Amino acid sequence: MRVLRSSAVTAVAAAAALTAVSGCAEKSDSKGSDAVNVTASDDKCELSKTSFPAGHVKINVQNKGSKVTEVYVYAPDDRIVTERENIGPGTKAEITATIKAGSYEVACKPGMKGDGIRQKITVTGGGAEKKSDPELDKAVAEYRKYVQQQADETIPAAQKFADAVKNGDLDEAKKQYAVSRTGWERTEPVAESFGDIDPKVDVREDGLEKDQKWTGWHKLEKSLWDDKKISDDDKKLADQLMTDLKDWQKRVGTAEITPTSMANGAKELLDEVYRNKITGEEERYSHTDLIDFEANVDGAEKAYGLLKPVASKHDPELTKELDKQFDAVKKALGDYREGDSFKSYDTVGKDDRKKLSDAVNALSEPLSKLAAAVAK
Repeated sequence: MRVLRSSAVTAVAAAAALTAVSGCAEKSDSKGSDAVNVTASDDKCELSKTSFPAGHVKINVQNKGSKVTEVYVYAPDDRIVTERENIGPGTKAEITATIKAGSYEVACKPGMKGDGIRQKITVTGGGAEKKSDPELDKAVAEYRKYVQQQADETIPAAQKFADAVKNGDLDEAKKQYAVSRTGWERTEPVAESFGDIDPKVDVREDGLEKDQKWTGWHKLEKSLWDDKKISDDDKKLADQLMTDLKDWQKRVGTAEITPTSMANGAKELLDEVYRNKITGEEERYSHTDLIDFEANVDGAEKAYGLLKPVASKHDPELTKELDKQFDAVKKALGDYREGDSFKSYDTVGKDDRKKLSDAVNALSEPLSKLAAAVAK
């Protein structure tokens, strides 16, 4: 699940206005006079400039507050078009982006909560546009094909789950639950490209916004494992889940997917696995976390594999390290297999969870450099 960050995220993603290229380092060495400097504190979000030409833009973030903060750039419909999370007090981060002409908002979120402290920015025409790279165009096309395949395969799997719920068959619904989610979990690197689908199908109870109705897989998960019964409302939610997933299936063809959104999405997803999913928060009732985990890694590796030919030309040492770390994560996961699936996550002890966490963290660090290598 990619965390819902704004209740106003209701529009289907249109043509992307900003594509993040990098945003990973704890310290930024960029001193270019053309950079947009963002100074975040506990009560301010100050920008060195609020108007600049379209094209390649470097955004340097410095957190001078006492709380961990996040920085977002929002499109007019409040859709997240780039983000940088977990910027600790006294640390810096750097984002390199390609921004098209238009109006946006930059938001700093001290404490990583709420709508944030926002500043309007205007990006004017006239910036230099980088020529399209045929290899990267091919990578995007192949990844879109992969995402579409995952969506297409999810529909019949999810229908089996929904039918079991509607039939009141508790055991069968439990059996089909994790299987129905695999395709979605594999496509989470670009989940935000699908607009409001994520908060409809994959939000946890503690991730709900004010006045948001809880729908989707995790509401049904709670009913199956915690409540141990299927209500009439659950049967209606099963139908709603199918409606939302079919909507997702249709959106794949028009969703904005770019080389850097593939790279940064994979990195952000692995960060989420490291920070949240390893703890067992995602599947807190079913304990099917390892199945999600593998699907997340599969999706991130698919994005990387398609971008690797270009990235290896620009930074061969990086791709060598990424190959090594992806193998290490998959090996770590393999220790918990049981037949065609995985052990229940509540049987995985604290020390073993830390080993998994360390493996993911070791992958996340070089993965944070992939977008920059692709965009050179």
